[in-house]
Amino acid sequence: MTNPLRTPLAAAADQLNLNLSEQQLDRLLAYLDMIAKWNKVYNLTAVRDPQAMLTQHLVDSLSLLPALRRHAAGQQLRLMDVGSGGGLPGVVVAICEPNIDVTCVDAVAKKATFIKQVAAELRLPNLHGEHSRVEQLKTEPFDLITSRAFASLLDFTTLTRSHLKADTVWLAMKGQHPAEELAALPPDLDVFHVEQLQVPGLDAQRCLIWIRPKS
Repeated sequence: MTNPLRTPLAAAADQLNLNLSEQQLDRLLAYLDMIAKWNKVYNLTAVRDPQAMLTQHLVDSLSLLPALRRHAAGQQLRLMDVGSGGGLPGVVVAICEPNIDVTCVDAVAKKATFIKQVAAELRLPNLHGEHSRVEQLKTEPFDLITSRAFASLLDFTTLTRSHLKADTVWLAMKGQHPAEELAALPPDLDVFHVEQLQVPGLDAQRCLIWIRPKS
């Protein structure tokens, strides 16, 4: 039996011009099923309705991909997704962008365990779960650092700064334009682009904040 969420997911992906394969759509739906199943025990998300989970989690995370693809330009990159919870947007990026190696970092052990299970079940060698406070994580530096509803921009950049490579950018997914958070950033950071995101099916404001250290 066809998953009833497949048609709206495929339509949203088409609207975002993502050109996803059948296998990628299958994996995204399998991932959504895993969130629903593990949610009963692990409380990964407060959203319980499958259609709402599709729009507010999967499609919301997919809206990052056009900007991410533009930035990556086909290169192999290492991306850290901070405070990733159930893996949003990190797992979605790993499914849709095999050239990007994604590490989802969360201070809650069961959430990192869930990411590892997703990587194993969906056969995603480019997806990794790390249980750690991000400021204590020992790892090689990253090309990109993302977050979605993790913390203020000041905390996000301060806590992850030690994990930046030269020429790295931060990509923070936010709701409404966070004017107060932007004003609180230190003067040695360059907010070089604030991009409005269009999320198919979601009647809410979303934006993507691009930040890098000033050279």
